[in-house]
Parts: sequence; C-alpha cells; structure tokens
Amino acid sequence: MFAPLVVLVRNIVGQPRFIKLRGKAIALHSKAITNFCNQIGIDRSRRQGWIRLARDNGKRLGLLA
Repeated sequence: MFAPLVVLVRNIVGQPRFIKLRGKAIALHSKAITNFCNQIGIDRSRRQGWIRLARDNGKRLGLLA
C-alpha cells in the first residue's frame, strides 16, 4: 500500500539517509508506545508484543519496503 511512496522517498534522499530517517521514525514510534504503556501501567512483555505488532503491520502495509 505505502511501498511505492517509501521507495520513491528512498530514491530521492538516498539509501544511507533513508535508513537513518527510518531508524529514527521507528525509535520514535517505539518510544511513543512505551510512554503510553507506562502511563496506563502495561507490563513490559505486553508492550514488546505491541511493538512487534507495529513492526509486522508496517511490513504488511509496505512501510518497511
């Protein structure tokens, strides 16, 4: 679904910069999940499950193309 856009951005900014940007975006998303879980008292194992789910959804939607 998003794969063509991801590939276009990767081609525009270049592979090394794209990898850095993608890594930062993933880290921010993981941090947001962690902050949410900490605020409502969700344990670490469930939080890790949510982070894995976010990764798997990203793959399925083509965000990790």
